Amino acid sequence: MFMPFQILGMWLRGLLSLALLGGGITLLTLWYNHRETVVVERRTTDGAWVAVDERPGDAPDTAERRTRVVSWHFGMNRETAFLLGGAALLFWSVGGGWLTYPRLLRRGGDRPESLRAEGLTVKRPDGTELHVEIFGPSDGVPVVLTHGWSLDSEEWYYAKTELARQHRVIVWDLPGLGRSDRPADRDWSLEKMARDLDAVIEAVSFSPVVLVGHSIGGMIVLTYCRLFPEKLGPRVRALVLAHSTYTNPVQTTQYAGLMRALQKPLLEPLAHLMVWLSPLARLMNWMSYLNGSAQRSTDRSSFSGRESRGQSDFLTRQYVAADPAVVGRGFLAMFRYDASTVLPTIPVPTLVVTATSDATCLPEASAHMAMTIPGARLVNLGEGRHCALFEFHQPFHSAVSEFVAGVAAADGGGRRVGEQREAVGRG
Repeated sequence: MFMPFQILGMWLRGLLSLALLGGGITLLTLWYNHRETVVVERRTTDGAWVAVDERPGDAPDTAERRTRVVSWHFGMNRETAFLLGGAALLFWSVGGGWLTYPRLLRRGGDRPESLRAEGLTVKRPDGTELHVEIFGPSDGVPVVLTHGWSLDSEEWYYAKTELARQHRVIVWDLPGLGRSDRPADRDWSLEKMARDLDAVIEAVSFSPVVLVGHSIGGMIVLTYCRLFPEKLGPRVRALVLAHSTYTNPVQTTQYAGLMRALQKPLLEPLAHLMVWLSPLARLMNWMSYLNGSAQRSTDRSSFSGRESRGQSDFLTRQYVAADPAVVGRGFLAMFRYDASTVLPTIPVPTLVVTATSDATCLPEASAHMAMTIPGARLVNLGEGRHCALFEFHQPFHSAVSEFVAGVAAADGGGRRVGEQREAVGRG
């Protein structure tokens, strides 16, 4: 899950990836051009042939000369260094990630795979479509999950299997990500995404739902609460905010002071460059995936070190597959986000999920939300980071299931759940 302040690392990784590729090509070109060398020699007074630059100082200028082609031989020479260095850089730029990281430096075990259901289509007023999928029993409590930025609904792989055992799990792709269309009007604001969330809720369930949001998903949920306060209770029975924040993410991250100072002069221009130079940014993303630097970045920001190499690779592939133009516009939207005033007005039960080592959205931000939202409950997943809900999916889903069960019991269980609107078009 990318946040706006991580855009600097993305550009640095991308430029390093291009430098590795360019350096490898340059060294191999030098080797190719020098594999055969034309040498000018002179005959010395004793009859030996020496290169011109090796001629003894007393050799006469009228000495006999000749030229010959000297072929490169593998050994301790400059040309061999060009060949080995160029081959190493080229191999690292296109295969370093496969060879060394994360495949050799992470345990095997859990390997998430793509899990898709027959899609539903929610049409928007601008003619675009949102992709929605539903898992679990039709009589389960409907739980609508909104994924993090740069990802898509595949992030909820474990929820589709674990949470869907008891609940009606509804996942959707944010605009421009996964299988959802881009907004026709190029509106990437969180307010627009909150209205999209409202359209999904109204399209898939007659009964009150539980909203779950991860990172930007939590921001969208809080923006929904600000735009549609009258629906909290009648249409939304509870909230789950996982690894999220209540204001501009640069305010609640590690080194927030530095990030605030860099926002205007550096981070925002780099986000615009992602939009303007989208093909180049896409190339850099895939190069960083091939050389392994993207996986290393994912591990540092998202995982605790206990993740499997399959989990790391699964999320990293989603990151690099996302359109940089979409990601950049979302970054710019998050810079303008603030839901501070809505926190004390939320009337429904709320579960706030954090992790001790999350440097992307600091635990202090989650603690503030839990203290400010009336009756909110805070759950800590331990030494996880920004994707602890994915790495420690069983404790996360156990906490959510227990929370949803408590909410349903408090409601009396008298309301029908999981009904799907017939008006939703099938994709």
